[in-house]
Amino acid sequence: MKLSKAYEPQSIEANIYKRWERSGFFNPDKLPGKRMKPFAISMPPPNVTGELHLGHATGMTLEDIMIRHKRMQGYKTLWLPGTDHAGISTQIMVERLIASEGVNRHALGRDKFLKRVWQWKKQYGTHITQQIRQIGASCDWSREHFTMDPKLTAAVQHAFVTMYNDGLIYRGKRIINWCPRCLSAISDLEVKHEPRKHKLYFLRYKLAGGAAPITVATTRPETMLGDTAVAVNPKDERYKSFVGKKVTVPIVEREVPVIADRGVEQEFGTGAVKVTPAHDALDYEIGLRNELPIISVIDEHAHMTKEAGIFVGKSTVEARRLILEELQEGGHIEKIEDYEHNVATCDRCHTEIEPLISLQWFVKTAPLAKKAIAAVKTGKIHIVPARFEKVYFHWMNNIRDWCISRQLWWGHQIPIWYNGDKVKASVAKPAGKGWKQDPDTLDTWFSSGLWTFATLGWPKKTKGLTLYHPTSVMETGWDILFFWVARMIMMSMYFMKEVPFKTVYLHGLVLDKDGKKMSKSKGTGIDPIPMTQKYGTDAIRLSLVLGTAAGQDVRLYEEKISSYRNFINKLWNIARFTLTQPKETGVKPKTLADAWILSRLQTVTKETTGYLESFRFSEAGALLYDFLWHELADWYIEITKVAPNAGVLRHVLLESIKLLHPFTPFVTEELWSHLTAAKGTKDMLMVTSWPETQQGFVNAKAESDFSIIREFIVAVRNARSNAKVPPHVFSDVCAWGKHQKLLQEHQAIIERLTRIKLTCGESDAKPTGVARGMAFALAVTEETGKRQESERAQLTEYIKRLEHQLANEQFVKNAPQQVVEGQRSKLKETRNRLDQLK
Repeated sequence: MKLSKAYEPQSIEANIYKRWERSGFFNPDKLPGKRMKPFAISMPPPNVTGELHLGHATGMTLEDIMIRHKRMQGYKTLWLPGTDHAGISTQIMVERLIASEGVNRHALGRDKFLKRVWQWKKQYGTHITQQIRQIGASCDWSREHFTMDPKLTAAVQHAFVTMYNDGLIYRGKRIINWCPRCLSAISDLEVKHEPRKHKLYFLRYKLAGGAAPITVATTRPETMLGDTAVAVNPKDERYKSFVGKKVTVPIVEREVPVIADRGVEQEFGTGAVKVTPAHDALDYEIGLRNELPIISVIDEHAHMTKEAGIFVGKSTVEARRLILEELQEGGHIEKIEDYEHNVATCDRCHTEIEPLISLQWFVKTAPLAKKAIAAVKTGKIHIVPARFEKVYFHWMNNIRDWCISRQLWWGHQIPIWYNGDKVKASVAKPAGKGWKQDPDTLDTWFSSGLWTFATLGWPKKTKGLTLYHPTSVMETGWDILFFWVARMIMMSMYFMKEVPFKTVYLHGLVLDKDGKKMSKSKGTGIDPIPMTQKYGTDAIRLSLVLGTAAGQDVRLYEEKISSYRNFINKLWNIARFTLTQPKETGVKPKTLADAWILSRLQTVTKETTGYLESFRFSEAGALLYDFLWHELADWYIEITKVAPNAGVLRHVLLESIKLLHPFTPFVTEELWSHLTAAKGTKDMLMVTSWPETQQGFVNAKAESDFSIIREFIVAVRNARSNAKVPPHVFSDVCAWGKHQKLLQEHQAIIERLTRIKLTCGESDAKPTGVARGMAFALAVTEETGKRQESERAQLTEYIKRLEHQLANEQFVKNAPQQVVEGQRSKLKETRNRLDQLK
């Protein structure tokens, strides 16, 4: 079948994916052959509300590379997909929807609101999964899960009740991140730090006994009403004499101690800080260490409480204005400075976070963290790259109890029931009258912490759970190593008594061309789906993987994607050329080039496999890119036009396509169907056996000899270019040296690829160039000689002008440095060019 002139992914990719899905081979139970050894990956579930962003696309591509590679190696591969219910973001989205209808969720009521959320999920929830298909993900859709599915909900409830009964879950008052807009506690991962311009207020607190006041710096003067201490760093010599004394908090006239605590940054403000344990996470820790009282002056709506005295009921913004007026009148403000800093905001609605003391549900993490630390220390889990183990240990050794309750309606409602003073943890409503369920829902990270085993049927002992758990690899972004990966390890070690996965592979963030965070507002954001439609999915997959390493941020820009589209087109053209050659059976090397390309294929096969096994995906992809473009296309195919061997060419291309398939599945599957005339699903590339090294084709001498020929050809081409020989003109070249015989044996190929007439033998001519022990002289025609003479004259004159300019001290002194350096660089380049023409 004849290939179209150009590869058109838009008309090919959707059909190929449908063929893959119809084959059933995404399902490990339907794979051909006897496959006993499992390889499993649990897909990090994207939010059901979301669009496929570049972070998703990077992870999906890397996971698909691993799955496709192992599937071709004969493993029983399971890539289990799913989506997360995304408590806050989904609830906000539906709240906005009903607000446009003039209704709020409280007026609607919990049951009717949840019904609307489920309707929304049914209508829009498949959008993200369709995009996952577009990126080429070969996951088992028959096992797709949603974190609010009945089976997963039952697993979450069972986990909560078990942990509660084991004393690992408790209810208590702690400081948490609170969003006044969402009216809910939120996790650290849902807190976004945004740069904002505020004022830094320097306030005087009078020392008892009439001594000079101590000045503290704060961005939030309204919280001073809840101050219970002033703190300094114990190493700060300026304040050693103050420690142990009392100061008076302005307005409320409360006496509080001056304490020394290691948590104080000496460089901030004056080095002395006000301590409000109820409204700052660091202050809360300082308060615990120093047994300070806790006074809450701000409520869940970001209004002042009765503890704020005359400011009760005021918003924090209004209270700040009134408090500053009083402080100014009382002479308590020393100065005010402009101050830009990172402010904690809600990632979903961008409201500034209020750290509050709140009654919430918590998990005791210390006993869980101990086993999770040991799992990595003993090598049961390997983190790639290994440098992130240090980060993991730091977080886990300093872990705090985990707040798992959220004041939301959308999510897993906490299975706690109240009846007067009675409290009962139960999946079902307890028998008897008067029982009411806790209205809060669980943090989404609680349910996703069970992801690797709950999706395999836990708490039931299923065949899938026995076969596929622990899973093989967890691939995700390094930024959620602690927020999600660590929680999965803790939960699995507790419930399963085993690790959830054997390897954690961490990918980096996707940045713009200049290494900065992408921004749609600045025009530097790239949406992967439109890019797949413009350049093809395979091109964007390559652009996300090649040129980076585990844990390393990757730069992405449209020109990069376009360059990989060019590579896909090059592969397409290689296949088109191959299909024009006569069909030959057998792989029999007839020439040095045949032996060389077959030997190189064995090396590339071995190294590609090794790179993939060691999670060095970029190196594997780059190796294949270079081999196909710069060896097969640039050299072997050009040589086959002189000395054809269709059997070798077809074999090398087919094996290369197999190796490339995990990276570029669409174009390789399409080419495979044309090159092999594959008819049934059993012949599809995705289930073809992974290539193995064939020792019979390994030929070190052929590789060495061909490298000599290649270097000689490159040197002659460069000499012709430097001599300005027109491409259509043949040149006479005389070569001499230790490889004369080798050059003579392959004279026809050399002459065809360099457009020369080659003679070999000793010569008195001045060498034009050298290559691997061979010198050669390029005969220059009269016409070419005249062009060279003219160019030499022009270059000589240009060198004189540059030397004169750079000899001018005023120019060197006054011109911008980059201009001077640019002229020096031009002088060096021009001199080199003149030397080449002499």
